Amino acid sequence: MLKIRIGVAPPSGTGPAEFAGLAARLEEAGVDSLWLSELVYSPEVDPMIGMTHALATTSRLKVGTGVAILPGRHPVLVAKQLLTLAGLAPKRVLPVFGLRPARPAEADLFPVPPGRRAAVFDESLTLLRRLLEEDEVSFHGEFFTVDGVRLGPRPRKRLDVWLGGAAPAALRRTGRLADGWLGSFQTPSQARDARIAIQRAAAEAGREIEEDHFGLSLAVADRGVPPELTAAAARRSPGVPVSDLVATSWPEARRLVEQHIEAGLSKFVIRPAHTDFDGFLEKFQAELVPLQN
Repeated sequence: MLKIRIGVAPPSGTGPAEFAGLAARLEEAGVDSLWLSELVYSPEVDPMIGMTHALATTSRLKVGTGVAILPGRHPVLVAKQLLTLAGLAPKRVLPVFGLRPARPAEADLFPVPPGRRAAVFDESLTLLRRLLEEDEVSFHGEFFTVDGVRLGPRPRKRLDVWLGGAAPAALRRTGRLADGWLGSFQTPSQARDARIAIQRAAAEAGREIEEDHFGLSLAVADRGVPPELTAAAARRSPGVPVSDLVATSWPEARRLVEQHIEAGLSKFVIRPAHTDFDGFLEKFQAELVPLQN
């Protein structure tokens, strides 16, 4: 039986003042996990700093990035941050990385050689995984070279690295190089196909991804779908009705989660499309928490 776990993301525009007590509140409410997006040109907290604060103010809550951008960052520095967090909060750090920012205007903040973002991503992931798994790493690639790097103690439980993205190349990359997948704006049928494609790519690479390492980020817009959410859904899954990609009520949220569970997914991030987080959390606990096992 798949272990079903359902976490939440803060409302869009949640700045440091609103975020300060959020993690402790979620832990008190029994929420499994908190997920932070990388949106630089916004009031939202930086995901790594937000993770640090959330982990420091709780003892059980898991905290993840959903998603952070890896190409354009040096993987040694990223590995050092993750190892530090995992050492301070064992088994509660859930990194998910993506190829490019959700907002094109932020692409220049993560510089890579022109036309080589995918290649940098592949090499960054390869080096990052080695740094997280080996005591000493020497690596000579096209973009990164390190010799005899030691970053300190590694956590007793291996730190998994998940990826986002739904393009065929992204799914193949997940199968070849990652430990799990967090999709978004996917119908249950699309998510099933993505899971199968990832598992196929992993098998071709001589790897296996654990069956409960497939998840989905789902927005709930029970007060009408905001135009920016409609536009995002159209970009990610052209031609698919927005109601198949975004939950327009809490019963619909439950139905979509149940259908994705049937498609083989087991980890979920529920995102509020509106700013009434009190109402959101109450409905989340009533409608979705009972699906956990």
